[in-house]
Amino acid sequence: MKLDTVIAVRKNKKIYRDNDKVIKLFDKDFSKADILNEALNQARIEETELSIPKIIEVTTVDGKWAIVSEYIEGKTLEQLMKENPDKFDEYLEMFVDLQIKVHSQKSVLLNKLRDKMFRKINETDLDETTRYDLQTRLEGMPKHDKVCHGDFNPSNIIITKDGTPYILDWSHVTQGNASADVARTYLLFWLAKENETAEKYLDLFCQKTNTSKKYVQGWMPIVAASQLVKGKPEERELLRQWANVVDYE
Repeated sequence: MKLDTVIAVRKNKKIYRDNDKVIKLFDKDFSKADILNEALNQARIEETELSIPKIIEVTTVDGKWAIVSEYIEGKTLEQLMKENPDKFDEYLEMFVDLQIKVHSQKSVLLNKLRDKMFRKINETDLDETTRYDLQTRLEGMPKHDKVCHGDFNPSNIIITKDGTPYILDWSHVTQGNASADVARTYLLFWLAKENETAEKYLDLFCQKTNTSKKYVQGWMPIVAASQLVKGKPEERELLRQWANVVDYE
């Protein structure tokens, strides 16, 4: 296993390419349970109809845990959007269609989105009343069992030369209400200062799925609060504002 070519650096981990393999190498202090859970979740998604990189092995390198999976040759949807602005709307439609396909899948052994959100809200430094209001809202949301990616954005989609889209990074996957996943994607566009894209994305998703925009917006404070736990310092003020809105408009 060669660790010469770094293709990405993330907090607490580095990602390398070794010919037809990708090695995600975690820092020594990264939770072993979280790493094994990520690998297990990805293996479960392999059993669905989605195209994703398959896990080859979970191992250790110099005392650090690593997940080894297939390398998928291609460009991210994010790259293609930037390189071909004239095709932006076409790519955005592909993006939404792919997310709808994700939500059409079932994987009954995945962790529940509601449980994860409830725990994360509890871990925030929001005042007790706000946490209670958010958890009450969460409890009142319809309970579904759809596959929810949890970090669905154009940088996590690789388009191969033959046009096949592969979805990467299943570390946040859960089963639950698809509108929570949509609210999360909308929030990611906002945090990237792509406000216009966020609105176009939400309009397109709601139109294609016949979903009320207000229904998705009802998830915004919950999703923003759950993001506060690990959000970047520069994003915390915006997240806090959204999390404190009782009725998002």
